[in-house]
This record gives sequence, structure tokens and C-alpha cells, in this order.
Amino acid sequence: MMDQYRTVRERMVEEQIVRRGITDKGLIAALLAVPRHFFVDDAMGGRAYGDHPLPIGAGQTISQPYIVACMTEALELHGTETVLEIGTGSGYQAAVLSRLCAQVYSVERMNSLLAGARKNFDKLRYYNIRSKLDDGTLGWPECGPYDAIIVTAGGPEIPELLIDQLADPGRLVIPVGDQHEQELQLLVKNNGQVDVTHLARVRFVDLVGEYGWDD
Repeated sequence: MMDQYRTVRERMVEEQIVRRGITDKGLIAALLAVPRHFFVDDAMGGRAYGDHPLPIGAGQTISQPYIVACMTEALELHGTETVLEIGTGSGYQAAVLSRLCAQVYSVERMNSLLAGARKNFDKLRYYNIRSKLDDGTLGWPECGPYDAIIVTAGGPEIPELLIDQLADPGRLVIPVGDQHEQELQLLVKNNGQVDVTHLARVRFVDLVGEYGWDD
């Protein structure tokens, strides 16, 4: 099948990703390979590779390409990991992760979004992604621990249950703050110690659930 967006995707990676300092070769290859336009409405296909988030329905968004890259690079994936994603959304972030690790587990609280993401996973043959409908702030404990966890919504704090489900060593990326602006945080667990690094100021949709914001 001809990929009419290949050139614009290459431009996205060069101008928005590489020029901003992303150097992970596997991640760059994944961003070149995953057809981002599949994960937005057909009417927005021409805007899918722009330097901005886009609405995907139900008050949710697909993140700006650079933010996807920044969060993914912070996980330092090498291809053998098991990764937990909180907030499947459009499915684009999970699709990128699926090319960089052994297994992705993704939790989404909105059935309409999950159904659309699953269709794209099947269409694109991303068979190493498992997903379920649930409160993401609870994680997916029966399939853990996870080498890496990524949270694609902003919460008031890092849910303790997610830290508990993180392997040692392990890395967790999450936006933390109020409902208007958050700090993108990287939590690294190593030898029983937990260190948190601040990566960037960001603005995400709300992390809704028992250990997040109220619906």
C-alpha cells in the first residue's frame, strides 16, 4: 500500500524531533515507521504531522509528536522490556512503543477510544500490544512488574500503585501538576531507591481515576 504521507513524516522527524535533540536511533526509526495519520480522523489526516496536539474525540487529544518522542526516549528502551501505558487514547503512543519493546500493556477508561485504537493495532499488525478498559490509575497489576511505565495524562501526583508495579530497576514518565499545567517527571527506581527528575513543562488532559482527578 502506497504511503502518501511518507515525505511529510520524514520532515516531521527531521524538523520536530531530531533538531530538538532526540538522538535515540530506534525511536527515530519508530517515528518514521508508524503512520501517525491512522490515529486521527480522516478529515485531519493532513494535520497529523504538524507540531501540535490534535483532538481525537471525547475531550481527549493525540500528543504533539515531540512530546511523544521526549517521553519515549526518557524510558531508555532497548527492545526486551515490558511497558505499561496509562491512557491508550488514539493508540499512537502505544504503536511507537510497540516497535521499541517486547510487550506493551495499555489501559484506557473510554470505550470509544479503546475500540478505535484496537482497530488500528489490528490493521497495522501491532500484535505485541494488549489493552483493556479500566481505571488507569490502578495500573494493570496482574501483568506486572513493568520495566517502564508511561502515563499520557496529567495527575496531581504519581499514583503509588504505579510505583509499586514498576520493576527495580525501572523508569516511569508522568505529567504531574494541576489541571492547567504540569511538570513532566521521570521517576527512576534502582536498588530500592526512587529518584525523580523534572524534564519539561507540559499540558496534558486530566488523569481521571481513583488516584487521579475526579471525572
